[in-house]
Amino acid sequence: MSAAALFSNIPQQDLLGFGLGPQFQPRRVTEWLDLRKTDVSRVADVSPNSVRYDEEIPVAMRDRLEEIAMTCNLVAEAFDGDVVKTAMWFKARNPLLGDVSPRDMVRLGRFDRLRKFIINAMNERAAPRVAAE
Repeated sequence: MSAAALFSNIPQQDLLGFGLGPQFQPRRVTEWLDLRKTDVSRVADVSPNSVRYDEEIPVAMRDRLEEIAMTCNLVAEAFDGDVVKTAMWFKARNPLLGDVSPRDMVRLGRFDRLRKFIINAMNERAAPRVAAE
Protein backbone atom coordinates (compact mmCIF):
# COMPACT_ATOMS: atom_id res chain seq x y z
CA MET A 1 0.00 0.00 0.00
CA SER A 2 1.38 3.40 -0.98
CA ALA A 3 1.62 6.29 1.46
CA ALA A 4 -1.06 8.16 -0.50
CA ALA A 5 -3.46 5.21 -0.20
CA LEU A 6 -3.00 5.24 3.56
CA PHE A 7 -4.92 8.53 3.74
CA SER A 8 -7.36 7.94 0.89
CA ASN A 9 -10.25 7.16 3.25
CA ILE A 10 -10.18 10.56 4.95
CA PRO A 11 -12.59 13.08 3.44
CA GLN A 12 -11.04 16.23 2.05
CA GLN A 13 -13.87 18.49 3.21
CA ASP A 14 -16.98 18.61 5.35
CA LEU A 15 -19.58 18.55 2.59
CA LEU A 16 -22.42 17.55 4.91
CA GLY A 17 -21.84 20.22 7.55
CA PHE A 18 -21.05 17.95 10.50
CA GLY A 19 -18.01 19.98 11.53
CA LEU A 20 -14.43 18.80 11.75
CA GLY A 21 -12.19 18.36 14.78
CA PRO A 22 -13.24 20.58 17.68
CA GLN A 23 -16.17 21.91 15.63
CA PHE A 24 -17.64 18.41 15.17
CA GLN A 25 -21.36 18.29 16.00
CA PRO A 26 -22.38 14.68 16.67
CA ARG A 27 -26.09 15.48 16.86
CA ARG A 28 -26.04 16.58 13.20
CA VAL A 29 -24.87 13.11 12.18
CA THR A 30 -27.70 11.42 14.04
CA GLU A 31 -30.24 13.88 12.63
CA TRP A 32 -28.92 13.49 9.07
CA LEU A 33 -29.14 9.69 9.28
CA ASP A 34 -32.38 9.87 11.30
CA LEU A 35 -30.96 7.75 14.11
CA ARG A 36 -32.90 7.28 17.33
CA LYS A 37 -31.36 7.14 20.78
CA THR A 38 -31.44 3.32 20.75
CA ASP A 39 -29.69 3.29 17.36
CA VAL A 40 -26.93 5.57 18.64
CA SER A 41 -26.58 3.41 21.73
CA ARG A 42 -26.13 0.29 19.58
CA VAL A 43 -23.74 1.93 17.13
CA ALA A 44 -21.52 3.46 19.81
CA ASP A 45 -21.81 0.52 22.23
CA VAL A 46 -22.93 2.75 25.10
CA SER A 47 -25.94 2.55 27.39
CA PRO A 48 -29.06 4.32 26.06
CA ASN A 49 -28.95 6.36 29.27
CA SER A 50 -25.47 7.61 28.29
CA VAL A 51 -26.53 9.03 24.92
CA ARG A 52 -26.07 12.79 25.14
CA TYR A 53 -24.66 15.58 22.98
CA ASP A 54 -23.24 18.09 25.45
CA GLU A 55 -19.72 18.40 26.88
CA GLU A 56 -20.24 15.12 28.73
CA ILE A 57 -20.79 13.05 25.58
CA PRO A 58 -19.16 9.62 26.02
CA VAL A 59 -15.83 9.51 24.21
CA ALA A 60 -16.74 6.21 22.50
CA MET A 61 -19.96 7.75 21.18
CA ARG A 62 -18.26 10.88 19.88
CA ASP A 63 -15.49 8.86 18.23
CA ARG A 64 -17.93 6.48 16.55
CA LEU A 65 -20.17 9.28 15.29
CA GLU A 66 -17.09 11.08 13.96
CA GLU A 67 -16.11 7.91 12.04
CA ILE A 68 -19.62 7.73 10.63
CA ALA A 69 -19.50 11.43 9.69
CA MET A 70 -16.20 10.97 7.83
CA THR A 71 -17.62 7.99 5.96
CA CYS A 72 -20.75 9.93 5.01
CA ASN A 73 -18.53 12.74 3.72
CA LEU A 74 -16.53 10.24 1.64
CA VAL A 75 -19.76 9.18 -0.05
CA ALA A 76 -20.65 12.85 -0.59
CA GLU A 77 -17.27 13.36 -2.28
CA ALA A 78 -18.04 10.44 -4.59
CA PHE A 79 -21.25 12.26 -5.57
CA ASP A 80 -19.28 15.49 -6.20
CA GLY A 81 -20.71 17.11 -3.08
CA ASP A 82 -24.35 16.55 -4.05
CA VAL A 83 -26.03 16.32 -0.65
CA VAL A 84 -29.37 15.17 -2.12
CA LYS A 85 -27.80 12.26 -4.03
CA THR A 86 -25.76 11.33 -0.97
CA ALA A 87 -28.86 11.28 1.23
CA MET A 88 -30.74 9.21 -1.35
CA TRP A 89 -27.86 6.70 -1.52
CA PHE A 90 -27.94 6.25 2.26
CA LYS A 91 -31.71 5.69 2.25
CA ALA A 92 -32.03 3.41 -0.81
CA ARG A 93 -31.88 -0.35 -0.50
CA ASN A 94 -28.65 -1.65 -1.95
CA PRO A 95 -28.54 -5.15 -3.45
CA LEU A 96 -24.78 -5.29 -2.81
CA LEU A 97 -25.52 -4.88 0.91
CA GLY A 98 -28.10 -7.67 1.06
CA ASP A 99 -30.93 -5.37 -0.04
CA VAL A 100 -30.45 -3.21 3.06
CA SER A 101 -29.99 0.56 2.92
CA PRO A 102 -26.65 2.01 4.08
CA ARG A 103 -28.58 4.01 6.71
CA ASP A 104 -30.04 0.78 8.07
CA MET A 105 -26.57 -0.80 8.06
CA VAL A 106 -25.50 1.98 10.44
CA ARG A 107 -28.71 1.78 12.45
CA LEU A 108 -28.40 -2.00 12.89
CA GLY A 109 -24.80 -1.80 14.11
CA ARG A 110 -23.16 -2.97 10.87
CA PHE A 111 -21.21 0.22 10.26
CA ASP A 112 -17.82 -1.50 10.01
CA ARG A 113 -19.09 -3.69 7.17
CA LEU A 114 -20.58 -0.65 5.44
CA ARG A 115 -17.34 1.34 5.78
CA LYS A 116 -15.34 -1.52 4.26
CA PHE A 117 -17.83 -1.73 1.39
CA ILE A 118 -17.54 2.02 0.73
CA ILE A 119 -13.73 2.06 0.89
CA ASN A 120 -13.48 -0.97 -1.42
CA ALA A 121 -15.89 0.63 -3.88
CA MET A 122 -13.91 3.88 -3.84
CA ASN A 123 -10.63 2.00 -4.35
CA GLU A 124 -12.11 0.12 -7.31
CA ARG A 125 -13.39 3.39 -8.73
CA ALA A 126 -9.94 4.99 -8.38
CA ALA A 127 -8.05 1.99 -9.81
CA PRO A 128 -9.01 2.65 -13.47
CA ARG A 129 -7.90 6.28 -13.10
CA VAL A 130 -4.49 5.22 -11.77
CA ALA A 131 -4.09 2.60 -14.52
CA ALA A 132 -4.94 5.17 -17.20
CA GLU A 133 -2.24 7.59 -16.01
